[in-house]
Amino acid sequence: MYASHGFLRSDIGDVDVVWHDGLYHLFHLVLPNHDFIAHAVSADGLSWRRVKNALFVGEPGEWDDDMLWTMHVTPDPDRAGGWRMFYTGLTRSEFGRVQRVGLARSTDLYTWKRAGAPYPMEIGGPHYESGVDEGRHWVSFRDPFFYHEPETGTRLLLVAARGKDGPVIRRGCVGLAREVAPDRFEFGPPLHRPGLYDDVEVPNLFRFDGRYYLMGSIREDTKIHYWYADTLDGPYENFFDNVLLPHGNYAGRICRNGGRLLLFSFFSKTEIVYGKEVAKKLLPPPKEIAIGPGGRLRLKSCHVFDGLVTETLRLAGPGDCLPLFGNPRARAEARGDMVFLSCASGFEAFLLPGEHEEFRLRAEVVLEGSGKTGLVLRVNGEGDGYYLALDLVNGVAQMRAWGANPSPEFEHAFRYDPLQEAQFRGSDHGPWRIEVVAHGTYLEVSIDSYVVLSLVDESYVAGAVGFYVESAAVGLRGVTVETLSRPVIEHAPEMIYTATHTPELMTGGGVEE
Repeated sequence: MYASHGFLRSDIGDVDVVWHDGLYHLFHLVLPNHDFIAHAVSADGLSWRRVKNALFVGEPGEWDDDMLWTMHVTPDPDRAGGWRMFYTGLTRSEFGRVQRVGLARSTDLYTWKRAGAPYPMEIGGPHYESGVDEGRHWVSFRDPFFYHEPETGTRLLLVAARGKDGPVIRRGCVGLAREVAPDRFEFGPPLHRPGLYDDVEVPNLFRFDGRYYLMGSIREDTKIHYWYADTLDGPYENFFDNVLLPHGNYAGRICRNGGRLLLFSFFSKTEIVYGKEVAKKLLPPPKEIAIGPGGRLRLKSCHVFDGLVTETLRLAGPGDCLPLFGNPRARAEARGDMVFLSCASGFEAFLLPGEHEEFRLRAEVVLEGSGKTGLVLRVNGEGDGYYLALDLVNGVAQMRAWGANPSPEFEHAFRYDPLQEAQFRGSDHGPWRIEVVAHGTYLEVSIDSYVVLSLVDESYVAGAVGFYVESAAVGLRGVTVETLSRPVIEHAPEMIYTATHTPELMTGGGVEE
């Protein structure tokens, strides 16, 4: 898990990740000021080390002297060993109402230099809002994404733009410009216009398994959506379930690492700061993009977790499943190669041996009866912890933080916080393959190999894990709990203090866990 540390609140913004020479290079905005693009590197995509910042806002009077917004880093197709960073800039003299796209160049990904004319680019042509007197009275031309298809010579620049007509809040589209000569772009009609959203932010385009996929983030539901087409020019269609990640995951960017296609994005969670709700943004582990049934995109858990396993606990039999509340109608029994946990009336949670902080739990599950079931994670002896509710028949998963409040008073004696909910393909009885990762404050749930929930929460850090049943029975096979090594938030160089403060009074140096 990576976050941008700073005084009061300093958040990570939109991200872009490049894999090069054995390292992931993360470029990200820093909120709320948007005054520079930060750069960090990682060998595994989980723990990061900040390096020299990539780019700062321009000097007063320059076109990008107010804020820097989303960027995209790609190899330079016209300079061997070179890199181009397309980025969004705003100017103070226009009060940030006109977005432009500029370019910076690098030969090593660490040192960047702004390019001159013909940059910055302004959106033009008859297809898009291009003046502050239109639409929402500011010009959308941001979040550039450069798509290069060397075998056909195709070079496209995708941007978050807005059409010139239609309901004002439904003009969002993926704008398109073609690079017809080195650094010379010509605008054409939108690559895709859903006709439904205010904006399609942070667009991505990639070819995968013989099909073209277009990805974008939608502010209306704070989710990452995608569309598909059989040809590059479209038309782009959507499936009935074209959301890649549930609420809170946003601004996704793709990264190719050999044969793997990875998705990086930030997760936005609500925190209370000085009595006010603010959104804190963090970078969770990446997910691997895969093709599911019918060509639909699915996400798989990051393979890097395999290398973090330090020990493995295997469920030996029903004797390893200890009831938490002592419900007399609950029982654990062996049937063939499965352990069945049941509770004919009321609720019972069966806990596996040990207390767990960082872990990956895996199990194959079948369901009997029409009652409720799920998992308990990091729970204490009172049953306070995370509850993963699974409606396996209708295909609904919900993660909750549920337990006693530290200072209970009347009806506020407990907390019951639904943290995230998503749907998946259900069935009448299973089996389902369940996988849960708890790594620091990151929680991830996969069902039948595909990620369903992905969120960040710090309510509970350690406790028992197990399965619960309520007027139902679940059969378990192949239950394992793997202990994972503790997460490293950030590898940072030794802090250098030039003021009179002593290091003991400061935070942020060294390796944080």
